[in-house]
Amino acid sequence: MIYLFGAGGHAKVIIEILQAQGITGIAAIDEIKETTVLNVPITHKLIPERFEAGDQLVIAIGNNQVRKRISEQRPGISYAKAIHPSCNISPSAYIGAGTVVMAGVSVNADAIVGNHVILNTNCCVDHDCKIGSYAHISPNAALAGNIEVGEGTQVGIGACVVPGIKIGKWATIGAGAVVIGDVPDYAVVAGNPGRIIKYNSIND
Repeated sequence: MIYLFGAGGHAKVIIEILQAQGITGIAAIDEIKETTVLNVPITHKLIPERFEAGDQLVIAIGNNQVRKRISEQRPGISYAKAIHPSCNISPSAYIGAGTVVMAGVSVNADAIVGNHVILNTNCCVDHDCKIGSYAHISPNAALAGNIEVGEGTQVGIGACVVPGIKIGKWATIGAGAVVIGDVPDYAVVAGNPGRIIKYNSIND
């Protein structure tokens, strides 16, 4: 059984990814009143000790900080990867535990993607990129080769990052931004060319 922690919109996408992988044993964990999401049952309480051998979890929550907090509160849980069959993932790439890879994503040679990352629809991660855990690469974002993205960083919809750039942890790259220089931890970057407009206040 694969359990999804969360039953909102992000969970709906993950359910359909798992179903496209041919997985049928799926349930969601959430405190909402509904009893199903996309015909998948919702359980309102489930403690880790009740997991059976082979059961796995996916944190189906889009907020990067929340995914980190949930994973740290549940040591010893086995996390599944949800990878859409339409993805193009190099055999030399590495995808971490709990990571979700949505339809149309490309991950090229020797890229390393950490744990609990979201690679959203049609994003591109080129060769030798390193993406830290809990990061989110948004739809249609493009990372050229040899880019480092730090833990918890959000790369916005349609953003582009030129080769060799280092983006720090818990940074935010705005939608449509074009990043042509390194980005420090916690920075918020917007525009073309991308410029730092402020810093995130994040307790990581």
